[in-house]
Amino acid sequence: MRTAEIRQRWLDYFGSKGHEIVPSVPLVSPDPSILFTIAGMVPFIPYILGTETAPWPRAASVQKCIRTNDIENVGRTTRHGTFFQMNGNFSFGDYFKREAIDFAWELLTTDQGKGGYGFDGDRLWVTVWEQDDEAFDALTKGVGLDPKHIVRLPREENFWDTGRPGPAGPCAEWHYDRGPAYGPEAVGGNVDPGGDRYLEIWNLVFDQFVRGEGQGKDYPLLGELDHKSIDTGAGLERIAYLLQGKENLFEIDEVFPVISRLEEMTGKRYGAGSAEDDVRMRVVADHVRSSLMVIGDGVRPSNEGRGYVLRRLIRRGVRAARLLGVDGVALPDLLPVSKDAMKASYPELETDFTRISDVAYAEEDAFRRTLAAGTTILDTAVSRAKAGSTGGTPVLGGAEAFQLHDTYGFPIDLTLEMAAEQGVQVDEKAFRDLMATQKQRARADALAKKTGHADLRAYESLSKDLVTPVEFLGYTDREAAVSVVGLLVDGVPAPAATAPAEVEVVLDKTPFYAEAGGQLADQGTIVLDGGATIEVDDVQRPVAGLTVHRGRLTEGAVALGDPGTATIDVDRRVAISRAHSATHMIHKALHEMVGPDRTQAGSENAPSRVRFDFRSPTAVDSSALGDIEERVNQRLVENLEVTDDVMSLAQARELGAMALFGEKYGDRVRVVSIGGDWSRELCGGTHVRATGEVGRVALLGEASIGSGVRRVDALVGDGAYGFQAKEHALVGQLTGLLGARPDELTERVGSLLSRLKETEKELAGMRQANLLAAAGELAAQAPRIGGARVVTHDAGEVASADDLRALALDVRGRLGEAEPVVVAVGGLAGGRPLVVVATNAGARDAGLRAGDFVKTAAKALGGGGGGKPDLAQGGGTDASALPAALAGVADGVSSALAGA
Repeated sequence: MRTAEIRQRWLDYFGSKGHEIVPSVPLVSPDPSILFTIAGMVPFIPYILGTETAPWPRAASVQKCIRTNDIENVGRTTRHGTFFQMNGNFSFGDYFKREAIDFAWELLTTDQGKGGYGFDGDRLWVTVWEQDDEAFDALTKGVGLDPKHIVRLPREENFWDTGRPGPAGPCAEWHYDRGPAYGPEAVGGNVDPGGDRYLEIWNLVFDQFVRGEGQGKDYPLLGELDHKSIDTGAGLERIAYLLQGKENLFEIDEVFPVISRLEEMTGKRYGAGSAEDDVRMRVVADHVRSSLMVIGDGVRPSNEGRGYVLRRLIRRGVRAARLLGVDGVALPDLLPVSKDAMKASYPELETDFTRISDVAYAEEDAFRRTLAAGTTILDTAVSRAKAGSTGGTPVLGGAEAFQLHDTYGFPIDLTLEMAAEQGVQVDEKAFRDLMATQKQRARADALAKKTGHADLRAYESLSKDLVTPVEFLGYTDREAAVSVVGLLVDGVPAPAATAPAEVEVVLDKTPFYAEAGGQLADQGTIVLDGGATIEVDDVQRPVAGLTVHRGRLTEGAVALGDPGTATIDVDRRVAISRAHSATHMIHKALHEMVGPDRTQAGSENAPSRVRFDFRSPTAVDSSALGDIEERVNQRLVENLEVTDDVMSLAQARELGAMALFGEKYGDRVRVVSIGGDWSRELCGGTHVRATGEVGRVALLGEASIGSGVRRVDALVGDGAYGFQAKEHALVGQLTGLLGARPDELTERVGSLLSRLKETEKELAGMRQANLLAAAGELAAQAPRIGGARVVTHDAGEVASADDLRALALDVRGRLGEAEPVVVAVGGLAGGRPLVVVATNAGARDAGLRAGDFVKTAAKALGGGGGGKPDLAQGGGTDASALPAALAGVADGVSSALAGA
């Protein structure tokens, strides 16, 4: 049974049982606390925790998931994969244990001809909590499972919770006995005695209790939940390899075709060669599929967050292919194969493959360049480690390994492998410590940005105390009568505060816009009837439904329940609204002038200024940028009407409204339209009423901010007018300096630059001629050392290694082939010492190789180098050691010939 059919049978079965079939959310998690959707339950967490009301009593899904916390185990076990699909069925206060167990038994054991999976019920085992008699009875008396196949476990091994006070409950974990060929029989209450015999395929979680404070599983159960829930997870890949008779998830129909293609590319045979090659093939197959799915959901490679995870997947996969013997590019051969294997379940991969492949292939090309550059840098670091070793195994410092990783994208495992090949260890602990410090700093920065260093539980507590979510009035009102319903001081809930103090205030309703969707927060004041004044500097929504006003209590006192008036800074709001509308227009014009695949990747709408990020594999040229600016300003002059409507998400999609990737949308969404159907986007921000209110837009330029992501900066309204006034003044100054009309400036400046380049070429030629003028004298005065003519010369300051190379080759040529010749020329280029060594055929016949001498000289300079026997170059960091480095070449020639 193909994996796509297993998936569809799941949805059909639960659809027939009254479940709402919920499409998979993107791999980018709707939960802001995690990067990716890591479990099938993630989209339903608010309903399980009770922070939001579920729109249906029961639901089912097949959710795309990514986990990379155990990426090192991928390919080494039958169970570890980075991308996987989780079948799930859920109940929110509807059915409970008996029905969930009935559903699981029926779907698993019903004949395949009748729509089930056809598993043998006598080979199913279930683990339950030792105190869960209800589940035990449902299994034995309800579906008739042999009691010997039920293993009772303590709470430590069979209980789910969130890690803090809240919902918790026992599980019923279903395992399939694969038979004695896979391990020993389960006896004595152990369903995991070793091997891969008892494979867990489905976990039913019964959200039954309220847990208290405690560590690990040591906490009290305070009582049962008023509304109990069910959430389950059945691994689609695990079911697939059982039903397809395969050994592991890498051999199923959605994964193995990539391994087959690797066999063709490398000549190796999976399962018939070395175990390590099999692991590498599985790694490639897994990582190619994961990369395909992650890029398909809009992620692009970068050095942080989700983009870093994707970059690591691609680079690990490419490296594993390289170790298998794939010297050329690998992804153009492998990615289409993975797409063809997955498109039955995800047809959008076919339609979107051009974009996906562009991203993946560009990243592979970048990594291949990184490998070349990183190898040179690593070789230099290894040479320093060897030179600094006083005995024992040389050690490459953790800081150097971290720089290779952080600056050059060199994976630590590749650093470990390549250093070991040269007999050098890596201080991996120091590297991991630096990585941990970097991650902690990033997390702290993100937490400070979103929560002001307060514990999220404080906000969640405030949110639960609200009768209704905080109402936003800012679409129509800029001032409102309000009441204080929540107060935090130093991140801790407080009943009152007295000036001066930094406070966070929650109002029952607010005209203040909280930062979201790229739009900066409103600022303004809250003046209480009792005389207190709060200057609002920032507004955030740390949890759903809760708007927090952060500011300074400058006078008086504030207490819960105090009434007052909230007033926004109108000038700031108007300027930001202009910028936000301009952002939508730039986005639309970009689609018109460049292409619809240039999708938004982020934005910042500030007073009179726009920063717009978009996905693009290439730069947008200046002419296209000019066309975009012209199109936007044309539409501004037309004074198009800007409207907003609230509708269902399905209706918005039918209208063609664009959605910002990574944002979480509810069933009801707000659609902002400009000029009717010219521009439509899902947006919760504030906007002008007509485009004429924006005034003017000036695009300042476009640049790369990461792999596959570009940024346009623009000025809006007063900012654009001011910028253009400055440009006009600058043009006036240039026309005066150059004596040209404005329309002649481009040609005149181009002519000046051409003349400057020609002059620079002439100067370079003169410099090299002066340098080569010494070649004759150097050749004539070349001393004989042990039967060879040897020249060592410090040329002083040079433009580049090219000057040294030309001089060395000129001197070698003048000395001819009558006797062995070694020429070593050094110099400083930009303050960095360089050395070039050239040898003739006679020297090479005598065992005098340029590459050997360069390594000796470069080591003295504190660096590294290499090349061919006839010509090699190197460099270092210690300019003062250049005379000693050149002398070392002469000594090396003497020693080599003396020992011959």
